[in-house]
Order: sequence, then structure tokens, then C-alpha cells
Amino acid sequence: MFDAVLLRFSGYALLSHTIEELFYSINSVHVLMEIVQISDMHIGSMFKQDAFDVLVREINNLEPDAILVTGDLTDEGLLSQFERARSEIQKFKCNNKIVLAGNHDYRHTGYLLFKKFFQTKQVYELDDDVIIMTLGTARPDRDEGEVGYRQNKWMFTTLSQYDGKTKIVAMHHHLIGIPDTGTDKIIILDAGDTLMACLQAKVDLVLCGHKHRPWSWKLGSLEIAYAGTASSERFRGFFENAYNIIRIENRIIQVDIKIVGGKRMALNSLVTDYANEGFRQRNEV
Repeated sequence: MFDAVLLRFSGYALLSHTIEELFYSINSVHVLMEIVQISDMHIGSMFKQDAFDVLVREINNLEPDAILVTGDLTDEGLLSQFERARSEIQKFKCNNKIVLAGNHDYRHTGYLLFKKFFQTKQVYELDDDVIIMTLGTARPDRDEGEVGYRQNKWMFTTLSQYDGKTKIVAMHHHLIGIPDTGTDKIIILDAGDTLMACLQAKVDLVLCGHKHRPWSWKLGSLEIAYAGTASSERFRGFFENAYNIIRIENRIIQVDIKIVGGKRMALNSLVTDYANEGFRQRNEV
């Protein structure tokens, strides 16, 4: 039954695939997915319209499966800023637009406005293999973030149901400090508990914004990727507008940074270059 079948046509012998080979070929079709993460647009006095217009063209040409906005769409959480933010985000030609709130969005009762302009679910099943979970870390009129016991417990319980899938968690605030960003007082208050919940739930990737500094940390199988500011002048340690591109193929995740109007490279190359530069400077002393 599983023997190869010999076919003869026009004098040529063609050896067909065995049934086993055909079965393997059908079931080994790999899944390729691209997700774009933009963060910290900061629509207000420091918003750069020209940079955002270039970013929109680049992302629309990329045709990603999802666009994830990890907070601080506005600078002050004002009605006019939310109206403009909605208009700008509508320029993206993507069906899956996932928008999270940042601490700036929750200023001046912006926490009430955000829900009127952007409805965000907590779990997105992009296909049979990729899960995105959003965590709310912003609190009204507070710069520091918090996940909270109940949300951490819910994250662990929910993601435990998706074993065998690629698990991505998105939030605004950063979980671990980043170089060249000044004092680190504005962090997630329960960052340790949140990291533990991510590790226990076997999360593959955490996406953050907030500090405007592209960076990446690895904790075993968990990667934490930070996006820079997409379209504002609020730079810290990295003086280019940028966004992240997440490529997933056969459950292997590659996170790239894309400079707006510039080159694309692996996000972890920033860490490697930074470490090598520090090593070189120490050796020169």
C-alpha cells in the first residue's frame, strides 16, 4: 500500500511520492506570521507627523498579520488627542489592530476616553498557533504601572490552556530596567510577580513600551522586547524613531527593529553591540 508507484509517460519514468511522504509534506506546512509593534506615539506637542506618515507607508507595504500599539498614543490623555490618535491609527491597512493604553493616556480622566475610542480584548487568537494576551498596567494619573494579583493569576490560568502554542504577552510598562533611560522609578510595581507568572505560563515573548528605548532581555526561554518611540521627540538612549517587527515561523520568534525611514536589523544586535562597546571601553582604560 505504501510502496512507491512507478509512472511512465512519454518514455520518462517518474517515481511518485509514497503516501508517507505526501502525508508528511501536507502536515509540515510551516506557519509564517509577522506582527508589528509600535509604541509611544505621544500625539501632542512632540508628535512628529512626518515620521508617522513614513511609518504608516512602511507598515502598510509590509502587510502584517497584526499591528500592536503598546500605549501612550497621546501625551496628555485629552479628547482632541484621542480623536487625532484614532484618525492616525485608521491609516493602517490591517484588520487586526490591537491598541493598549499607557500612563499618558490615563491622564486628565483619559482612562474614560480611551475605552470610548479603542476597544481592546484581552486574548487574541491570530491563528491556530499564536496567542496574544494584553495586560493593563496603566492606572489613572499615575506614571508607574501595576498588573495586580488577580490579573497575574488570570494570565497564568488562561495561558495554561494554550500549551503548544506561541504565547505573546503585551503591556505598556517595562518589566526590567533598560540602560540609558535615567532613574528607574516608573516601573511595574509587581514586576517580579508578573515575571514569575510569565515564566510559569511558559510565555515566549513579552512586548513592552514606555521607556522609548529599544532593547531586549532574555530570561531562559522568555524574551522581553522593548519598542522605542514611533513618532515623538521623546528619545532616551536611542535617537531614532523606530518600531519592532516580530516574525514567527514554526514557533521560532525573530524580533527585528525597524528605524523609520531606515534599516531593519535584529533587535538583540543592539544589546550585543552595546555589550561589545562596553567591553572595548573597559579594555582601553
